[in-house]
Amino acid sequence: MNHPGVPAAPVFQARGITKVYLMGEVRVEALRGVDLILYSGELAVLLGASGSGKSTLLNILGGLDSPTAGQIIFDGLDLTRLDERGLTAFRRQTVGFVFQFYNLIPSLTARENVAIVTEIAQDAMTPEAALELVGLSRRMDHFPAQLSGGEQQRVAIARAVAKRPRVLLCDEPTGALDSSTGVVVLEVLERINRDLGAATVVITHNAVIADMADRVIQFGDGRILAERTNPVRRSPRDLSW
Repeated sequence: MNHPGVPAAPVFQARGITKVYLMGEVRVEALRGVDLILYSGELAVLLGASGSGKSTLLNILGGLDSPTAGQIIFDGLDLTRLDERGLTAFRRQTVGFVFQFYNLIPSLTARENVAIVTEIAQDAMTPEAALELVGLSRRMDHFPAQLSGGEQQRVAIARAVAKRPRVLLCDEPTGALDSSTGVVVLEVLERINRDLGAATVVITHNAVIADMADRVIQFGDGRILAERTNPVRRSPRDLSW
């Protein structure tokens, strides 16, 4: 499941996670008792249709949202017992987020967009080192409008990994990109997973992407439906959709 030499240590343990939204008199169950373990250094793909609850689970794992019931343990820390200040500290120091839309600040260069994170994180990389990691050394002083969609997403990844997160959570990171550009972004995520050793979760509705994972978690209707371990991780450059 993990890379050679990486111990299979649990990083996240989610137990009985439920999430209920009340919309007027309608009760919507987004998550229905999810049990999940994520391991140090692994690349896991959470695969499921839009609306299946994947993003809700990712937001709860990352401390952006709280479950209605259940428990989440991160490296011995019970996230469900943290107050908002504790969750903010957890997000700031531990988790890198990559979303489908890049959320870059248009008036800042690539370097400045990454510096927003490096200035508040402990033990952060320099913005230059983070951008070099994603192959954008020559584009550091360009503004988002001067970058392609794939380049903007790589800036967003550099921003997410500059804090050296122990966990990298990616929500449809190729959803706004064509296949060839998406492959470049997936190669960057794979390299970061390998080089930084961050437990990496990629959520997607695209079954092709599952082939690059150590483990594939099939999600549907707010539940984990099935899991499988890939005997071999395929390179993103061997994927197309």
